[in-house]
Amino acid sequence: MEVVHERCCGLDVHKRTVVACLLTPGEGGQPAREVRTFGTMGADLLQLREWLVGAGCRQAAMESTGVYWKPVYNVLEGAVELLVVNTQQVKMVPGRKTDVSDAEWLADLLRHGLLRGSFVPPAPPRSGSGRELTRYRAALVRERAREVNRLQKTLEGTNLKLGSVATDILGVTGRAILEAVARGESEAAVLAGLARGRLREKRAQLERALAGEVKPHHRLLIAEHLEHIGYLNEAIARVSREIEERLGPFEETLARLQTVPRVGPRTAEVLMAEVGRDMSRFPSHRHLASWAGLCPGNNESGGKRKSGRTRKGSPWLRSALVEAAWAASHSKRTYLSAQYHRLAARRGGKRAVVAVAHTLLVIVYHLLKGGETYSELGGNYFDERHRWQVERRLVRRLEALGYTVSLQQAA
Repeated sequence: MEVVHERCCGLDVHKRTVVACLLTPGEGGQPAREVRTFGTMGADLLQLREWLVGAGCRQAAMESTGVYWKPVYNVLEGAVELLVVNTQQVKMVPGRKTDVSDAEWLADLLRHGLLRGSFVPPAPPRSGSGRELTRYRAALVRERAREVNRLQKTLEGTNLKLGSVATDILGVTGRAILEAVARGESEAAVLAGLARGRLREKRAQLERALAGEVKPHHRLLIAEHLEHIGYLNEAIARVSREIEERLGPFEETLARLQTVPRVGPRTAEVLMAEVGRDMSRFPSHRHLASWAGLCPGNNESGGKRKSGRTRKGSPWLRSALVEAAWAASHSKRTYLSAQYHRLAARRGGKRAVVAVAHTLLVIVYHLLKGGETYSELGGNYFDERHRWQVERRLVRRLEALGYTVSLQQAA
């Protein structure tokens, strides 16, 4: 095979060690191999960088092993051209796997140009975009949801059916009732009297729902649940304020993203943190959708088209887009809602919402690349696009019901 890189290095990265295999031109056209093992401390990685630069190595490749590749990438970035490759694409033959053989295999593949690196944002966006903050906030929100579910399970164990009457057990009324229960109040009529707002009309139902049997350990658990949820709310607020400060210079771009239906401030922040503002790194919107894992997969054999399941991409970006797509599917008289209902009738709701998420990402790509604002096509876009087909289909349905139909254009 053709040699693309004469001087290159394969790195097998672990938690405590990095095994490096350096290939340099040798005698008879065969490469000379030099294998060294380095630690993962800062000083050890600096020695690795000096060794590679001193040997004239300009290309290096390593697998994306968890988060252990990040320190190596941070130190070597700028000194050599780094490729972070998908582990599934560089599997060794079973039964012939060692750290040294892994490093040699990566070096051989890189030498012949057979590796394709994953997209890694440049240093300034990676450190200042708030990506780690938005991901941590999403983790906090999920933890809060889990804690609310634990609280609901505790209430079911006490036979307090608060969730059967109140939509949100942590609303103004729900929290007042739970705090009273944690303090020791057990009279159902007194607890129902704490109702506020529209729940005051359901005092009779509340009184029946709050006639339970609360034991001392239940009161302790309810108090702990409430305290933990309160802490998570404060943590989410602190992280959100930090994200707003870091993304403050991109206020105009965030406002432009929020012109898309059901893309709120938090979704816009996630999009900015995960994708960035520079779209030049993606040749087209198709490349961005492929990287995010929101486009159909290719699986064809023997002339037969098999499963088009989407591949794994960025889970944080995907979840944010799917959440926004679910919300957009319930909007009124919008293009995204029309697309969802058009596809859901044939392909099902889950496939349709993934398609809407893909459309959202394409819209975001063009908004960020061209600096444009979102232009709503309307909920009747598909009807107007195939107007004569819609007219013919509806006329045939009416004629099948026994009507004689004549169409006249409205003034």
